[in-house]
Amino acid sequence: MATNLVKRALKEGKVQYGTNFGQFRSQDVLKIFAQAGFHWAFVDCEHGGFDLETVQDLCRIAPFVGFTPILRVADLQYSLVARSLDVGAQGIIFPRVESPELLEKAVSWCKFPPQGIRGFGLNAFHFNHQQLSMPEMIDHLNEETLVVLQIETKKALDAREELLAVPGIDAVMIGPADLSISLGCPGEFQSPLVVDAMEAIKESCNRRGIAPGTQTRTLKMARFWKERGMRFLGCSSDTGMLFDRAKELITELEN
Repeated sequence: MATNLVKRALKEGKVQYGTNFGQFRSQDVLKIFAQAGFHWAFVDCEHGGFDLETVQDLCRIAPFVGFTPILRVADLQYSLVARSLDVGAQGIIFPRVESPELLEKAVSWCKFPPQGIRGFGLNAFHFNHQQLSMPEMIDHLNEETLVVLQIETKKALDAREELLAVPGIDAVMIGPADLSISLGCPGEFQSPLVVDAMEAIKESCNRRGIAPGTQTRTLKMARFWKERGMRFLGCSSDTGMLFDRAKELITELEN
């Protein structure tokens, strides 16, 4: 049975590095991320173009290369969450959350009874064709599924204590782009308004034993937030890394 390596490491207080993956429909990209040393990627079904069959292909290969696939759903709907887990996602990121009541429902969709209301539709591939009882399957996936809350608006910032009080949250991934827009300083990621808001969220997470994290676009910003205690730390994207390295090579060749 596959262990959720990221969830375990976060519980141990370790930093786990990830990235945004939403454009290149290839299992080889995940293999490259794993070989490079990334721990996880969020398969982006909110802003990316992946269909469910592509998601299934990506999620199924990831555990075999020691990588954790986490899927960001497009919306908080049972069918989107349950089907993502059924095709192999080891965690779910909930975007644009502002309601504790809706968040509590969404968390319940990630867990089988009695912890939640997820319907049972597991296949042999979930356990690499091991012969397991239904209770063993249920207990294992309830324990290993990572639940991540995104906080990315002023309303969610103000309601963070109520949101983080919902049982079953393992990590938070602050969305700095939407948060900066909501705070009236779009794209100003080092504005005191944004930095102070993210620090407040981080402190609330730490008080509750929830791993604080964020997605960043640059190495500089990733280092900035690593030094300040973010542990579920995303940096760049599949397309961003390709462009940056390609640009670097051409710049060096032309100079």
